[in-house]
Amino acid sequence: MTGVEIRVVGNDEVDLRLDRWFSIHYPELNHGRLQKLLRKGQVRVDGRRAKAGLRLAAGAQVRVPPLGAPPAEKPREKSEPTISKADADLIQSLVLYKDQDAIALNKPPGLAVQGGTGTHRHIDGMLDALRFDAKETPRLVHRLDRDTSGILLLGRTRAATAALGKSFRSRTTRKLYWAITVGVPETQSGRIDLPLAKLPGPAGERMVVDRAKGQSATTVYRVVERIGSRLAWVALWPWTGRTHQLRVHCASIGCPILGDGKYGGAEAFVTGHPVSRKVHLHARSLTVPHPSRKGDLSVTAPLPDHMMDTWSLFGLDPNDTEDPFADDMPS
Repeated sequence: MTGVEIRVVGNDEVDLRLDRWFSIHYPELNHGRLQKLLRKGQVRVDGRRAKAGLRLAAGAQVRVPPLGAPPAEKPREKSEPTISKADADLIQSLVLYKDQDAIALNKPPGLAVQGGTGTHRHIDGMLDALRFDAKETPRLVHRLDRDTSGILLLGRTRAATAALGKSFRSRTTRKLYWAITVGVPETQSGRIDLPLAKLPGPAGERMVVDRAKGQSATTVYRVVERIGSRLAWVALWPWTGRTHQLRVHCASIGCPILGDGKYGGAEAFVTGHPVSRKVHLHARSLTVPHPSRKGDLSVTAPLPDHMMDTWSLFGLDPNDTEDPFADDMPS
């Protein structure tokens, strides 16, 4: 491209990040060059300077400056990413729900959602096996911790992913988590408002309560059933979606999630009961406005084996369908 171009954002690109929009329309423009153009104000949206993370609206006008020829790169052989049959079988076995717009998985504990340092096997790398009859590979709508099990939602088209992501950010999504806590909350139900911030360290990044610089974070909880004097089955609804929010919030009120040594230390484990040392946190159910039709998309995920064993040990009902937050709404 040799001259300035004005491009209009399409209806199927609503809520797409600006950098993602460029990667789709101008794949030859690498991230570093785009950032340089943004800093200089050469890329504009509706006549204004913009940042890479700007979410685009339908009809927005993107000013694209002359890009010239991309930097010469050493030719290299192209290879299509391959997914082993074992991984393809695994990811397909996790499907709880599928329609033309969305797929819901029941993520097992211990499987990372995305890659990182030292993490080579993850759900994001297996998504092409969930294409089925669609032209596009499904995209992640949100994330779950490696050690957290339960519902993970995917969009099957760019438009559906954008719509679902918008619902998550606008808090019109209803999320229910089940946990076993070591310690019983002082009140039967309550609300935890504690801002969270990331704290880097030699053992990896962790979240901490930071009242001065942290991002607002709100969790409501309800004790479903007490298990003696030391444990409790607790339902959790994160009104915000901060990293490790539920784990930090539970630990902050003196009731760490069973098996969560990262935030609960030794207090997150019990003796005298043959319970698993894995984290007991499960994304149990999810209700979100459907991206293309009237009504909601609602999914429920059965417990993983280690939590099912704990429920059986203490005589809890793993098929409980009561909504503990029927009278609660975010404010």
